[in-house]
Amino acid sequence: MARENPLMSFSFSLRYLCHFTLLISVLSFVSFLFRHNTTLCYFPYDHNPNTDHTFDHHHDNETIDLLTFSSAWNHLTFSPSKPNKILKIAVVVKKWPQKSQAGGLERHALTLHLALANRGHEVHVFTAASPSFPEYGLKNLRFHLSEPTSGGYLDQASLSQELQTQNASGRPFDVVHTESVGLLHTRAKNLPNVVASWHGIAYETFHSDIIQELLRQADVAAGAETEQPPPSAPALTERAKRVVEEVKFFQRYAHHVATSDHCGDVLKRIYMIPEERVHIVLNGVDESVFKPDVSKRESFRERFGVRSVAKNREPPLVLGIAGRLVKDKGHPLMFSALKRVFEENKKARENVVVLVAGDGPWGNRYKELGSSNVIVLGPLDQEKLAEFYNAIDVFVNPTLRAQGLDHTLLEAMVSGKPVLATRLASITGSVVVGPHLGYTFSPNVESLAEAISRVVSDGREELERKGKEARKRSLRLFTASKMADAYERLFLCISDKSYCTIQA
Repeated sequence: MARENPLMSFSFSLRYLCHFTLLISVLSFVSFLFRHNTTLCYFPYDHNPNTDHTFDHHHDNETIDLLTFSSAWNHLTFSPSKPNKILKIAVVVKKWPQKSQAGGLERHALTLHLALANRGHEVHVFTAASPSFPEYGLKNLRFHLSEPTSGGYLDQASLSQELQTQNASGRPFDVVHTESVGLLHTRAKNLPNVVASWHGIAYETFHSDIIQELLRQADVAAGAETEQPPPSAPALTERAKRVVEEVKFFQRYAHHVATSDHCGDVLKRIYMIPEERVHIVLNGVDESVFKPDVSKRESFRERFGVRSVAKNREPPLVLGIAGRLVKDKGHPLMFSALKRVFEENKKARENVVVLVAGDGPWGNRYKELGSSNVIVLGPLDQEKLAEFYNAIDVFVNPTLRAQGLDHTLLEAMVSGKPVLATRLASITGSVVVGPHLGYTFSPNVESLAEAISRVVSDGREELERKGKEARKRSLRLFTASKMADAYERLFLCISDKSYCTIQA
């Protein structure tokens, strides 16, 4: 009997999964179009750079019910007056950020809860112990540390016990905020005041897996070596099963915060969570740290020897990359695109410098492109990162991960820089909503190389214009203050229903 060809079996299974995913997407889109009492949100200023509208989805003096508000709360303006109530907040996060080693989730936890503590709220952080722990000098910011499990996760039993102890001490918590699954659903299911902020969900991860599989197949077809064995069909099937599992257990969390418009849409339509339990709050970054500063631009360039290869001494056009330098962040794609651009585009070869900030295996690979065009900086702390954004002309994020809302994009925009980013729903739906803010590309070498060449062709003057528009939008939506305003009001609303409405 003839044996089944495993490659054909894999290809058939992958094709089946892709068709299945496409069918889900089409059906969910159709259900969205015919859904009752739902309107598509349209913000004119997202597409017209020459206007600066305030949020006008509602009429003046109209009462807005926040729990059924379908758009990002960052579009709303809340009273600047200090609320009458001081909240007692529990926040559960797997680990607390340690200088330059912090990921997006940890940076979100730090930025948000430090802002809430500075507003006078009592914040209790439940997280894993680490050898060195930062001091903030705030009596109302308290840490409850526990030893992590052998797998590096929070010990849920000791966490729950400490939560109960602190809940019974003084007054109970007004809200329990978990960063993703810091607090597992088995522990959250009986808490009516728990809020889960999602920085990535399985549906988005499955999308990322499909992108990376398509890129891998393209590499195989081109004869390029792969970094790891190809994923098996069962592994991709397990990813799909994970989506089903999340649809089930997400229901156990009382409230959900989506950190991008796309994630909020998925939670409502595909995960089928009632709209009044899903709230969109876009990530925010510290606008007092990330801001335009010409002096930092020049000093940073001089320190790292950023200069043009061209003999005419023209200042170079500087592209910046920052973050974890790993495969799923798109660095093999970026490496190949840069190599092609430098080989084919003389102007880029002579006048473009790429600054690479971050840690990971692709740091050394970038050096292969030549020291005259690429400077690898290594990991930078927040202060140095702010200088880095000032030193560049455009920020590039080639991520293949569709999850969450990347902080580096927001930091660059608040710093007054245009961005070049992957055309993923979370990015085009919330960040790069139009060409006046930057550039987008499909996740393949050809599209990214074309986008980089377009940046070079547009030149510094056009990039500066886009950068000003990017900063204008980011100050309206992506600051730590706007994020803290939204979370503070949500937490107040959960603790006291009188805070659940505002006047437009």
